[in-house]
Amino acid sequence: MEFSEEQVLLRNTVRRIVAERVAPRAAETDETGEFPWETVKLFFDAGLMHLRIPAEYGGHDESMVTVCMVIEEVSRADLSAATLLAMAATHVEPLRVAGSHEQKQFCFGKILEGDLTCISITEPGAGSDAAGIQTRALLKGDSYILNGRKLFASNGGVASLYFIFASTSPEKRGKGISCFFTEKGAPGLTVGREENKMGTRATNVTELILEDLALPRENLIGEEGRGLHLALATLNLARLTAASQGVGLASGAMDYAIDYARQREQFGRPIAEFQGLQFMFADMATSIEAARCLTFDAARKMDVGDPDVIKGAAMAKCFATDVCMQAATDAVQVLGGYGYTKDHPVERMMRDAKLLQIYDGTNQIQRLIIGRELLK
Repeated sequence: MEFSEEQVLLRNTVRRIVAERVAPRAAETDETGEFPWETVKLFFDAGLMHLRIPAEYGGHDESMVTVCMVIEEVSRADLSAATLLAMAATHVEPLRVAGSHEQKQFCFGKILEGDLTCISITEPGAGSDAAGIQTRALLKGDSYILNGRKLFASNGGVASLYFIFASTSPEKRGKGISCFFTEKGAPGLTVGREENKMGTRATNVTELILEDLALPRENLIGEEGRGLHLALATLNLARLTAASQGVGLASGAMDYAIDYARQREQFGRPIAEFQGLQFMFADMATSIEAARCLTFDAARKMDVGDPDVIKGAAMAKCFATDVCMQAATDAVQVLGGYGYTKDHPVERMMRDAKLLQIYDGTNQIQRLIIGRELLK
């Protein structure tokens, strides 16, 4: 992938920010599990939280190739920090696809002022089966009344702006789902339990409880019954951000393991000189480069509107995140006993990597998507 001069300048800027401000705090935020407000401000000040907001509304309107490039760089050092950028890029997709001018003006304006977003699709009975959403949105007069319980809401406890998917016509299943937006503090919107996670511990993931949450008609994004279409468009984009996270984390884990192997001596010489480890590094590097190529190819397809992007994004997400899990596991193996301790970042990277195989559609679901697209 050849980047433009502007993209290279942006990548170098992000690389410097990560080295100076993000990487030194990664272990601390993982240990404490505290939400990294300092990193949020850093990313807002650098304009990295506005990459997918259209230029006419004050954003940068960057390509997905650029977005994936930036996320990969941050993921090399801290997946939790990179997740902030991934969410910023994906959460605005329903607005970009179907929002009215007034909705875009209001919501994008809030984000540009520094507000975080939350998108909420998943429920206790609707994970991989997004069409199984049970949260009900009943139209009464000029308002929709929402009732239900949401799980795994990213930024659920820290967001100021929420995009919530609910069923307006339960009998239609997927064709009866709609998308709404609301703000923090709306009567009837309560943040529930925060999840105690294995990895990406500095991210905020909660349940949301909706009890007679009244939203005016103006808060419906797009048309009634088009919510599943918006959710799938959002998830398609999210697969690319997850793939770029996988490429970045895998690269960071491999680089750390190689540096360690050059310094660690056993049997009178650096362990990097042993053929067994060299073969391991060769496999890691080859798989990571293949994952990177898949990811940027799918990002390019999304930028030009190629319909093959559905298959391409699923392939990139599935392959890159599997590669990431293997690379992080192998990095721990290279460090041996030290890799199993919190004194080195590969332990954290291994825990973080597991999430990428699960969220935004498990890799089993990605394989179903790939197969379906091949057989069309």
